[in-house]
Amino acid sequence: MKVVGKMVKIEIIEGDITQVAADVLVNAANNHLWMGAGVAGALKKTGGREIEEEAMRKGPVAVGEVVVTSPGRLPAKYIIHAAVMGQDLRTNAVIVGQATINALREADQLGVRSIALPALGTGVGGFPMAECARIMISAARAYSPQNHLEKVFFVLYGRAAYRVFSRELAEQSHN
Repeated sequence: MKVVGKMVKIEIIEGDITQVAADVLVNAANNHLWMGAGVAGALKKTGGREIEEEAMRKGPVAVGEVVVTSPGRLPAKYIIHAAVMGQDLRTNAVIVGQATINALREADQLGVRSIALPALGTGVGGFPMAECARIMISAARAYSPQNHLEKVFFVLYGRAAYRVFSRELAEQSHN
């Protein structure tokens, strides 16, 4: 499903974020930036431990903030680690919104054209998928790039998550 937002194109994809052709891949990180399971684990497994090592040297950061690292063996140009939870591994709507906006801004400042984001905080963080979709899609639709950012991919693992994000994008596009 493709829909044009105010300034960036938004696309919803079901699949593995490590396989998406985007300039930036976003990691749903904790604020100490160690990479355990979920998206972080997949990025580390495919891209290499050096991603985690570089990220951890730049942390800890405040929850909601982002850190940029090299992509390791991944074909992207950068990895943005969005600290969407603290050491308690919990998140909330404000943090999901801040992390999304900060990731979009950072990608734009890096001068890239595309960014791929997972459903931040919905795995280990336990944040509700529908609320995540509403917050993240709203942030992307409202974002006005300052440099080169043109495309935002939301990469969802599993059919149910894909359906939730697709439905939310369609709903917001009609409003």
